Amino acid sequence: MNVTVPSLTLVRRFRAPPARVWAAWTKPEVMVLWFGPHHTRAEHAEADLRLGGRFRVALREDNGERHEVTGLYQEIEPERRLVFSWNWVSTPERVSRVTVVLREVPDGTEVTLTHDRFTDADTATRHRRGWTESLERLETLLAA
Repeated sequence: MNVTVPSLTLVRRFRAPPARVWAAWTKPEVMVLWFGPHHTRAEHAEADLRLGGRFRVALREDNGERHEVTGLYQEIEPERRLVFSWNWVSTPERVSRVTVVLREVPDGTEVTLTHDRFTDADTATRHRRGWTESLERLETLLAA
């Protein structure tokens, strides 16, 4: 029996060089400016950018609810590829994986985000919405 594990892939182009897009994914002071869907704001971010290093982002919803996501860096190719585990602190048993691939294009950078290893389709759907809104916020930040 072949069981399909839910995943999502989003492709976006940003009018910014790979170095600037990479910094948005790896520098805590930039991560807090865009990370999270529209109804949230990042209160805090940490990034120990080395293999096995941990990242952490704390988000606050408009209604006051607080969420925290953490993970470990599994692959790092500066300005090209970043792979990390993804784990909401509230559900420690659910660990998924995020792969971010940056490719230089004539007008900036193309980003392919793949988030896989979800436990169910509903979780993948919620994360698709969250990543879509986060990438919209990133686009606004990079356009400034």
